[in-house]
Amino acid sequence: MKYADEFRDKEIALGLARAIRSEADPQKSYRFMEFCGGHTHAISRYGLEDMLPGNVRMIHGPGCPVCVLPAGRIDMAIRLAERPEIILCVYGDLMRVPGSQGASLLKAKARGADIRMVYSTIDAIRIAEENPGREVVFFAIGFETTTPPTAVMIRLAEKKQLENISVFCNHVLTPPAMQGILNTPDVHGVEIDGFVGPAHVSTVIGTAPYEFCASDFGKPVVIAGFEPLDMMQAILMLVRQVNEHRHEVENQYSRAVNRDGNLRAKAEVSDIFELRDAFEWRGLGQLPDSGLRLKPAYAKYDAELRFGMTELRVDDNPACECGDILRGVKKPADCKLFGTLCTPETPMGSCMVSSEGACAAHWTYGRFRDHQLRRAS
Repeated sequence: MKYADEFRDKEIALGLARAIRSEADPQKSYRFMEFCGGHTHAISRYGLEDMLPGNVRMIHGPGCPVCVLPAGRIDMAIRLAERPEIILCVYGDLMRVPGSQGASLLKAKARGADIRMVYSTIDAIRIAEENPGREVVFFAIGFETTTPPTAVMIRLAEKKQLENISVFCNHVLTPPAMQGILNTPDVHGVEIDGFVGPAHVSTVIGTAPYEFCASDFGKPVVIAGFEPLDMMQAILMLVRQVNEHRHEVENQYSRAVNRDGNLRAKAEVSDIFELRDAFEWRGLGQLPDSGLRLKPAYAKYDAELRFGMTELRVDDNPACECGDILRGVKKPADCKLFGTLCTPETPMGSCMVSSEGACAAHWTYGRFRDHQLRRAS
């Protein structure tokens, strides 16, 4: 497959693994957080951790936007969907994310709520056009990668003069989450020597927004693609930065990412959205300037204002350890529910539901087997 097979070459991967083992100082510990859920899946899918020396540890970060959405926001969406005039449009991986007391959008749909799975924001526009007597709300979620399509939806609704469509905005930002982790390492319980920076997000925002990690915190960042050779090269680059006492933002994914990002996409987002003072992240709590909302000029498309939605804050299932997993304090197999009560068929937490969740990655690619054997013995 063009542009894929060449980044999955076994011999090159083994060569990179040998270079990492050779250059990693056995007297040091190297703790690198891969922020993006896509990277977590790549690590599990290709068994990359098995190729690393024991003192090079990968820490799963909060890079799954579905996973970090707090249960209260799910409850808010359920309440909205239960209103008879509402059609709620959602991406598929939101349907089974647990709210409070075992609630979910899928269960609300089974009770009669009109909740429709969509593949793009354009689907929501079409549904609004086909149902002029109903209120269509798009459940907007995601990092910087999925924010531009929501901006395009607003533009299109304005152009078509649609009066029956709005957005329940849950878009969040990557750099503030990284800053939150670095600001309070004692609270979050994990020490990090560097980041493997997200790929898709960086195609939009570029590499510049991560420079504070290097300048303010002395932590190197390497933006990496999703293929195994991308990841192994990025880890080698981080090892070299640590060894050389450097802290820079380097771009391994230069075939898709530059320093400035996608200027047109950023301009559209900047025109339509503004920062919230704070936004709650599952596992990380309230993070300042980490979420977006519609600007006053587009207030008529803001579902929270349009329907008088009340902010809900609820506790997670106390038995579920998604919060610790999202902070990198624990790995999926450390959770007592993993692989027993919590499976993809019966998810207890968002990390097992989302296609980018760490628990889903460990389950999908068999990383739970050794853990279950240890329990059985």
